[in-house]
Amino acid sequence: MSDLALTLIRLGFLALLWIGIFAIVGVLSRDLRAPREARPAGSAPAEGEAHRNTQPRAAKPAKPRRGAPRTLVVTEGALAGTVVPLGTAPVTLGRASDSTLVLDDDYASNHHARLYQHDSKWIVEDLGSTNGTWIERTRITAPTVLPNNVPLKVGRSTMELRK
Repeated sequence: MSDLALTLIRLGFLALLWIGIFAIVGVLSRDLRAPREARPAGSAPAEGEAHRNTQPRAAKPAKPRRGAPRTLVVTEGALAGTVVPLGTAPVTLGRASDSTLVLDDDYASNHHARLYQHDSKWIVEDLGSTNGTWIERTRITAPTVLPNNVPLKVGRSTMELRK
């Protein structure tokens, strides 16, 4: 092989390495940034809009079955004491503004976990969070039934289903 061909192969390999590094940095920077809501060009955020919404959006309450939990209660964390009424719609947990319960927590992901009802039981599903979703002291890796009055830990926040 000639010196010219060997030099071109080395330069090509070096270029591929740098492309890979830039791709990794781009993906990491997108993952670390919080999603931003679209605004018309030239408009500034309204006063108070820069702060996140601290009131959770509640699903439309449905007629609860006997023994079924009616609320999700935050027991520990920045939102301790917050009560989210449960209905038939899924409840999303995370830092993103489109979450049902918006968590002000550096250890929670933007879209951290989802609670949904299936066969009159509430199921919790981790949405690929960085720090995991925990039921009692067990990290969940698949959709798992969440019993009443059992601690669900998302970041630094702990919550329970209650009647």
